[in-house]
Amino acid sequence: MLAATVIGGVLWQRSRSAPPELAPQQVATDYPVRLDNGMVVAGSDDAKVTVDIYEDMLCPACRNFEQRDAAKIEQRLDAGTVRVRYHVLNLLDDKSNPPGYSLDSGAAVLCAADAGLFPSYHASLFTHQPREGGRGHSLDQLVQLGRDLGISGDTFDRCVRDGTHKDAVRAQLQAATDNPALRRAGPGGGQYFGTPTVVVGGTIIDLSNESWLDEAIRAAG
Repeated sequence: MLAATVIGGVLWQRSRSAPPELAPQQVATDYPVRLDNGMVVAGSDDAKVTVDIYEDMLCPACRNFEQRDAAKIEQRLDAGTVRVRYHVLNLLDDKSNPPGYSLDSGAAVLCAADAGLFPSYHASLFTHQPREGGRGHSLDQLVQLGRDLGISGDTFDRCVRDGTHKDAVRAQLQAATDNPALRRAGPGGGQYFGTPTVVVGGTIIDLSNESWLDEAIRAAG
């Protein structure tokens, strides 16, 4: 009886920490996407509004932001009104078990951008985001997601498994945490950088305002 109880407890704990099934989330888009110095740049360079989004693929608040605002952002990207620079960071690298999922998934997102499937890959990881403190998706799963989304050949596989873009993700985090313009007031009078951080025209957006994107477009004329 005791052995059964112990085994049952271990299995329950493993199931609790295991990430959700990683299924493809197809996103139909018409806007261009490219990698530029570690950033994923989406949309036309002629867009009148540039939005900088700082995200960690393990960040629950980032997932909430994407669930609420991604469709609106994609509409403006397709219309050519907005350009978005995605800064994918590994801020929460120690918040998975084992540590490192933020870095693995962030680097994989950049591999997907290289392969021309950033929007769908990015959306898929947020839709099926692992629990903070639990186990992240494995490299095998990150590779398989790309295949399920239609990435063919060995280049993407090698990019994910070799961690080709890990240094770029680390550099984005370093640049963000070193930038005083990205810090917000914290408790006790201190300042901190956190994700998601969204910036337009050098100003951090208050994301409690659900109309922030429309207001930024109107302000740009």
